[in-house]
Order: sequence, then structure tokens, then C-alpha cells
Amino acid sequence: MAFTAPDQPADSELDLTARLARDLIRFDTSNYGEGRSNGETDAAEYVAAHLRGLGLEPQLFDSEPGRTSVVARVRGRDSSRSALVVHGHLDVVPADAANWSVDPFSGVIKDGLLWGRGAVDMKNMDAMILASLTDIIGSGGAPERDLVIAFFADEEAGGVLGSGYLARTHPELFEGATEAISEVGGYSITLAGKRAYLLQTGEKALIWVKLVATGSAGHGSRVHHDNAVTRLAEAVAKVGRHTWPIRLTDTTTQLLAEVARILDVDPQQVGPDELALATGTASGFIQASLRTTTNPTGLTAGYKHNVIPDTAEALIDIRSLPGEEDAVLAEIAELIGPDIQIVIMHRDIGLETEFGGPLVEAVVETLGRHDPGAPVLPYLLSAGTDNKALSTLGIKGYGFAPLKLPAELDFPAMFHGVDERVPLDALVFGRRVLTDLLSSY
Repeated sequence: MAFTAPDQPADSELDLTARLARDLIRFDTSNYGEGRSNGETDAAEYVAAHLRGLGLEPQLFDSEPGRTSVVARVRGRDSSRSALVVHGHLDVVPADAANWSVDPFSGVIKDGLLWGRGAVDMKNMDAMILASLTDIIGSGGAPERDLVIAFFADEEAGGVLGSGYLARTHPELFEGATEAISEVGGYSITLAGKRAYLLQTGEKALIWVKLVATGSAGHGSRVHHDNAVTRLAEAVAKVGRHTWPIRLTDTTTQLLAEVARILDVDPQQVGPDELALATGTASGFIQASLRTTTNPTGLTAGYKHNVIPDTAEALIDIRSLPGEEDAVLAEIAELIGPDIQIVIMHRDIGLETEFGGPLVEAVVETLGRHDPGAPVLPYLLSAGTDNKALSTLGIKGYGFAPLKLPAELDFPAMFHGVDERVPLDALVFGRRVLTDLLSSY
């Protein structure tokens, strides 16, 4: 598909954050999963060059050829305080250009937005981190405390070759760190015409499984009662259509109570799903945080139209509430029956931490300075981040990539979506807020 790019603004007309994010988008770091990736090395070297330009000494780590992560430590004014990890990931999910209105890896700027794969997930935050460090260090200053700046590989495949690799093999990089901030939090939502911000204080567990059905191979014209494809299809339909019950965690209980307060409704009269839907575009994330989800995402079977295969496989993306992983797997096994094998491809923990403490207070105060009167609400992410790996080192992770967004933009739909884009003025806002936080916390 051929794209006609609109006239692009000169670099001098763009905020540093937009220029950095645009450049990062132009590195096609697509991660296809199961070890297949275009690699992050070129993007990592770009990031490392910027960090060196600030006088830092970034270290590059290759878990495998082409799978590069970058880590640098920034000394703060008070190194006796615990360090803060500020991290992003450099890989992105693939994009089918045929479905996009722009080249997904060209970093097009039009209509006041930056378009491209990674504009939201999460090269925007990568750029905000670099721009904020430029503001702090470039002016001759320093953050309040030591910062561990990390740009990981492989987050889109569970972080095995990125954050997981570094947490396992180089835990000394994060010495002294007790907290971390990263993606999928800090963005604004609109409730009853009023802006509020979501701070991610937890995330669901991740279990990627493969369902395997076996049967007898045979000619496609036969009466065949031992068909692996039929058996698999029945199992996939059961899993995909299963309705998981609502279960509120401490985080979702707090969130829905605040949503009810802002909307001036009685939470005893308005159910959790209704309150979640009342958050508008944010409901795409919030409704999924109220229950386990089990979504089929891939099917593989057969090799010729008139041959019944003896094996059929399906991929299921399971996101359970924290602590419910084993129970969910047991329920799925009962649901599909003993004839279907469940193969765990990747499994990682769920997280939940309190909406309180010095870092949360600092985030609330900082957002209050830049958008007075807008409340900050906790929420449980229905997906996962590299904070899972850092938690194995005792580091509490939060999602805080601050963006002030227009009410009409369906921001959650941008994650892994078509025509991913972010407003330029939201990037400027994020740079300012992040600079303020890192300078004062």
C-alpha cells in the first residue's frame, strides 16, 4: 500500500519530545513473539547516544543478538534516598500497513498528532523520559534522588529477553531502588465532563497458553468423528464465550467508589460494569480489570483442504486477577475437558500495591500543579508491564506516563490498535509533568 505523507513540520517547529518519539517510531522494532523480532538494537543505540550527550554512561545489554536493552544511572542531589527506576520498552507489536491510513513506521505528524506504531505503546514515554532528563541535566541540575533509567527489549513478549533477563542476570543495576514508574498510567479520562487522571497501581497476571487437540488424520471426504479441528473449535468457543464473574480487588473497589462520587451516583444502586462503562473511553481498560479474561488469539491446523489433520492448536491470552492464576487454569481445564492439552507458553504474576505513600503523594501533587482540580484515581491495569520483572527485586511499580488528552480521543483503543497516535500537546504536557516529578521527588 502506498502512502502520501502530508508536509511535515521542521524540527525547529517541534518540541524535543515529539522529535524523539518520531525518530524512535521510525525504528521498526516489531516483536512477533516466540523469539521472532526485528530487534531493538538500532533504537537502543539511538537512546544510548542521547544519554551520552547528557554526560551519562549508558550500558547496553544483549540477551540475544539484536535484543538490546539500555540502562543508565543518574546521580541525584540526595543519594541517601532510595533510587527510582524510570523505564520504558523499545519494542512494539507488529502493524499491518494495509489497515493504516499512514505508514505505521514513518512517524507522520498531522492534525496536531504524532502517528505511528509506538506513538502510545510506548515510544511516547521513552521520548518523555529522554526529554525530561535533557531538561534536568541540560540546565546543570540533577534529580532529587538517584534514577535508574532503563529502556528494555522484549516487553511485548513478556519481557523474557529484556526486563526479565536483566532482573535475573544483572540485579546490581537496580541496587538501592524501591519504586518504579513506567507505562499505562497517568493519562487523563473524562468523567461527567470533568477531567481526572488514572494512576496504575496494579496489573493483572499474565498466562499465555496453547490448547492442543489431537485426533486421527484422514481424507477430507470421510465421515470422521475423531476430528482434531472440530474438537479444538469446541474448546476454543467454550473458553472464548465463558463469562467470568466480577471480583473487585482493593484497587478496583477504590476506583469505582471514586467514579461513583464524581458522577454523584450510589454505588450500591449502580453496578460495577455500569460504573466502568461510565468512564467512557477508559472503560476499555477498566471493565476488563473487574474480572478474568480469556481471549483466543490464534489458530493453527491443517496443511491441505482435503486432509483432516491429526493436530490442531489455539493460542489463548489469559489475564487473571492477582493471585487467581491457579484457580483460573483449573477452571479452564474443567471447562474444556481432558481431551484438550493445555501448554503454558508464558506465565507471569499479577501485582497490586497501595494507593498511598510518598511517591503516590508526589504524583498527585505534581499533577495538581499542572492541571489544578483534576482528581487522581487508582486503577488496575488489565494488561501487564515490565514492572512484573522489577517486582522480583522488591521494586514497587506504578504506571505513570502523564498525558492530558482530549475527551474525544479513545486512548485505550490506541494500544495495539490501528492508526495509533498521540496529541503533540499531550507530549509537551507529559514532558513538563515528568520533569517536575523527577526534579522534586
